[in-house]
Amino acid sequence: MIAAHDRTPLPRSFFDRPVLDVAPELLGRVLVRNTPEGRRALRLTEVEAYAGELDPGSHAFRGRTARNGVMFGPPGHAYVYFTYGMWHCLNVVCGPEGRASGVLLRAGEIVEGAELAWPRRPAARTERELAKGPARLATALDVDRALDGTDVCGPADAPLHILAGTPTRAGLVRNGPRTGVAGEGGVHPWRFWIDGDPTVSPYRAHSPRRRRKPTTTP
Repeated sequence: MIAAHDRTPLPRSFFDRPVLDVAPELLGRVLVRNTPEGRRALRLTEVEAYAGELDPGSHAFRGRTARNGVMFGPPGHAYVYFTYGMWHCLNVVCGPEGRASGVLLRAGEIVEGAELAWPRRPAARTERELAKGPARLATALDVDRALDGTDVCGPADAPLHILAGTPTRAGLVRNGPRTGVAGEGGVHPWRFWIDGDPTVSPYRAHSPRRRRKPTTTP
């Protein structure tokens, strides 16, 4: 459960800062997802920073598109994208409007509503695996493109919002290269996680996807 003093919503000013300041300070904060079925809450344990048009690893690197438009808007809003034709991932927009920077929410611990997450993540073997990775996190919390643009600084009954939680002590925060990012963008140590937390996902370097050879009819 979340302690009463940790239920203070994060203000928009928290997100209206450089993305490399916001990202590590999100660790330990609580992401809340409200649905008609009930409420789920997740303590963030792993995130990645993306610096918009200055960052080759960012969806905004080549400018604004219909897909990434939310990233160029005001801070404190959700950017949700669909990847590999299968999975959704959840980000929070940071920095001044027009900069397109954001933080990918990579992993966390379900602290409320695990009973609602389990049916969506039947492959999870333990509770610590429910949101261990960005696609798993979005799946467990029932996040999809319908939530793209949602204000995470909204009221307690909003579909998504982020609470103050218990910020992680600096001595427990680690950082390193981002997972699966290719080329120049892969060298930035902009992945942040809580040291020793079992819900943190394993690091994987970028591996080019191989195209399947077409089959021939005999």
